[in-house]
Amino acid sequence: MDFRFTEEQNALRDSVHKMMERLATPEYVRRLDREQSYPYELADAWLEMGLFAAPFPEEYGGLGGNVLDILVISEELARTSYDFVGAYSGVLFCGLNVFKNGSEEQKRYWIPRLLSGKTRMSVSISEPDAGSDSGAMRTTARREGDHYVINGQKLWSTGAGARNNVINLYALTDTTVNYKKGMSLFLVDNDTPGITMNKLDMLGRRCVGTYEVFFDNVKVPADRLIGGENKGWDCMLSGLQYERCVAVSAYVGGAQAVVDMALEYAKERKQFGQAIGSFQAIAHMLADMQTEVSAASALMWRAAWMVSAGQNALKEISMAKLFASETYVKVTNLGMQIFGAAGYSMEYDMQRYFRDARSSTIAGGTSQMQRDLIARLMGVKVK
Repeated sequence: MDFRFTEEQNALRDSVHKMMERLATPEYVRRLDREQSYPYELADAWLEMGLFAAPFPEEYGGLGGNVLDILVISEELARTSYDFVGAYSGVLFCGLNVFKNGSEEQKRYWIPRLLSGKTRMSVSISEPDAGSDSGAMRTTARREGDHYVINGQKLWSTGAGARNNVINLYALTDTTVNYKKGMSLFLVDNDTPGITMNKLDMLGRRCVGTYEVFFDNVKVPADRLIGGENKGWDCMLSGLQYERCVAVSAYVGGAQAVVDMALEYAKERKQFGQAIGSFQAIAHMLADMQTEVSAASALMWRAAWMVSAGQNALKEISMAKLFASETYVKVTNLGMQIFGAAGYSMEYDMQRYFRDARSSTIAGGTSQMQRDLIARLMGVKVK
């Protein structure tokens, strides 16, 4: 198992880091958080750098990269803001879903639009009564001639209200069978008649935006169905391991940024005539923080290596997701403690990392669900 980066990956990391330092200044990021504004300028820069093209095959206009390349990118983005990874990875996951499950005609149409910036994509799965329990999904899509009619409500839809966004919507097309056999995936323009949205006021991750979306007799052409009718569950699972890997890289990137900030502050902040980092209580906190972030990183790269090698890494990814998300929450809490009152002030960025991190043990599968899954994969029967 070789976790060394190639020269190209090191160059990629360096170029993304420099770009984010230049464009995502502290003032810019704070304004986006304060105004709850989408990072359109950054997204344009990512397009120009070819970051969205990284995982797609060259024949579709991509760069032919793999999951390791994407983790390098997302980890760097998350160092500045965990929320930025949502704006980046949401487009990738949806686009890769089209690539893996769409018809050749659909791939030839949608992928160039994503890579040119003409279209964004977001995913809508969760509902008021269907979070971890996908079986409680109630949104339906009924076939009528050459189109489908969609009715229902989605909740916690990240980025759904962005300009030129196409919602990757999961809905039931057969309510008489188990949801795994009756779910379908549709591509729905977010300005289609019958759609209304409510942007939710969230504690953290405020710039990309979190929405509840209502569908009232929304008509969608039949050619917006991806993977075939009642094949939505297969579509959802097809990118799960890839998606979880990228999520973990965002936790690791954000957590490492917190450790770096806390370390710098502990070296500069003086109390009783000396830097607070020289006190054993603070020094040991920093040592524990870095150790746990490094352990999370090791779990992440091991799982990613397995995915890139074509292996089933569900258990390894689930362990990495569990440990890295809880580490992210833990180190931001400790970072707030090291900063003291300054951490609680909106003038410092530690509070934003603290707010953003709190969602990581909830979104994409709660810590409790991860523990259940890991135990099952170990052969334990969990009720």
